[in-house]
Amino acid sequence: RAMTEAFPHSVRICDGDDRKRRWSIEEVPLARLRLAGADELEAIESAIVALRDRGDVRQGRALSDLRNRLLAALPPSAARAAEADADAMLEAHGVAARPGPVVQIEQVISERVAAAVRGPYRMLFSYAGERREVEPYGILIGTRRYLVARQPQKGPQYRHFRLDRITDATVTDTWFVRDPDFNIAEHAARAFGTYQNEGEYGEVIWRFSAKAADRAAEWRFHPSQTMERLPDGRLEVHFFASGWLEMAWHLYCWGNSVEVVAPKELKALIEGTKKSFGVFP
Repeated sequence: RAMTEAFPHSVRICDGDDRKRRWSIEEVPLARLRLAGADELEAIESAIVALRDRGDVRQGRALSDLRNRLLAALPPSAARAAEADADAMLEAHGVAARPGPVVQIEQVISERVAAAVRGPYRMLFSYAGERREVEPYGILIGTRRYLVARQPQKGPQYRHFRLDRITDATVTDTWFVRDPDFNIAEHAARAFGTYQNEGEYGEVIWRFSAKAADRAAEWRFHPSQTMERLPDGRLEVHFFASGWLEMAWHLYCWGNSVEVVAPKELKALIEGTKKSFGVFP
């Protein structure tokens, strides 16, 4: 029993013909797995930097611990060489020092939200001057991070709470039943970025000029998009989403190379202003 508790994944129990029981410790194949070189280490380091850049300290630290264990399995000389090569590639790709705004999230808030989502347990926190009890479903990640949750006292709809505005969060011991039909990827796809507005949700049609069509065809503007090349060489992109302001921010960089066909409210939002930006991606 002591061996089984100490080595739960590698103890093999065998009852022999002589009616004697034997225990043996076998090698776990996973223990033989280790980094194959700088390419794999570079991929892990890149993911760590990306997580830290967006303020996800908890997952960044967990991935760092995994990297350290994998490096420990290598001979010291090979580990040093892999680290040097990976650092060089990260610097060459501009990953080592990536500027840009990001909203900082308190580590304790991030950890408690993660614990509640894993439960799943209801959680309490203060938000916009009000104490709230919610059922957390997931997190939307972007320039800002949003907790997707239901607030039972206010109905069954899903609400978004900015993690940087959550304070005094606690995880309760009250377990709740998740809606089996909820899918975080499908929910996230209702927005162009991370901000959702049901009043803005609908069909979006952008028409790129013939000059910009090839470049636009290389982009994935939205997971649900479809593209159609028009007879005159222009490219028409269709998808369903909300978040007109985030769409406008992106459209500005295309300048006069793009025309908004729908919705008309988005067209009005950028009309007369995108010419001032005009940076071709």
